Amino acid sequence: MLPRRAALFALPILVHAGTAAHAQRVTDAQRAEWATFRDRFMAREGRIVDSGNQGVSHTEGQGWSMLAAVRADDRTTFDRLLGWTMRALKRSGDELFSWRYQPRAARPVDDVNNATDGDLFIAWALLEAGERWGRPEYKAQGTAIARDILRLLVAPAGPYTVLLPGARGFERADHTVINPSYYAFPAIRALAAAVPDPGWLRVAADGVALLREGRFGQWGLPPDWLLVRHSDGQLTLPNDWPPRFSYDAVRVPLYMAWVGLGAEPGLTGPADFWNDPAHRHMPAWADLTNDGISPYAASSGIGDVARLAKAHSRGGEFSLPVRNPNSSISDYYSSALTLLCTLAARDSGMA
Repeated sequence: MLPRRAALFALPILVHAGTAAHAQRVTDAQRAEWATFRDRFMAREGRIVDSGNQGVSHTEGQGWSMLAAVRADDRTTFDRLLGWTMRALKRSGDELFSWRYQPRAARPVDDVNNATDGDLFIAWALLEAGERWGRPEYKAQGTAIARDILRLLVAPAGPYTVLLPGARGFERADHTVINPSYYAFPAIRALAAAVPDPGWLRVAADGVALLREGRFGQWGLPPDWLLVRHSDGQLTLPNDWPPRFSYDAVRVPLYMAWVGLGAEPGLTGPADFWNDPAHRHMPAWADLTNDGISPYAASSGIGDVARLAKAHSRGGEFSLPVRNPNSSISDYYSSALTLLCTLAARDSGMA
């Protein structure tokens, strides 16, 4: 286990920033795909509704949608998304956001803990919005969030520097629990450019190492949740969550593809799993202790992540299948994965 060796691979993640947001030409197709998602899943006040999860909202959905709005040059919707996020989810005492909003509850925000992936995307979207629309206050807010991510969410765990999933609840006396899908490398890259600090390199380098070492089961898959033992850095599956490669971990290959890490096992393992000819259907998840798979097929959004991973791992082309844009088959999360795949493909030169 040599986590620092991964710095050779993490450094390009942080220094290759791609095309600046303000220099990107927005196409009619980009505007249309964003408008389809926005019109289906955004409430009038600027809240993204998780249609597959009792209509709740998460900072992940707010952050993903804010970034997509910037890329589509939709400032009106961006401001609506940001305004609701600030009013409903902004924490007091720091620049982070409470992770969940439950509209039917007496206290819609009953847990003020944050979710780090949501904070990363909100900050990234603000930074790009500041560049695209010449709004220094957006850049200042994105920078402030980035500083608090470094201050509150980057911590040692054994030989690693890890990205905590939230500010509290994941560090124990003898171990730390992380969520591999929260290593949103393209967002980390954007924040590192805005707030230069060696902590970003440690997070990226050790994130690559964790995703190399922390793989389980027949296909060598990343888990939804991963335990890091403090005494020796051993990586195991925690008891508090199902031992699965599932709806969280499907984002690992997506974020690796986004920054061009097509040869990393965190991408190639899932690509091989999804394309295993022994499967009668593309599985939505795998049990990492017994190699069992879901009895039902993966959503179309997971299928799009699989296409993107396959394109990066095998040198093929990425394209989405033709679908009815008004179809109600895909719920919020599946549709969000498809939207993210299109952004990733453009940034990585696959579209």
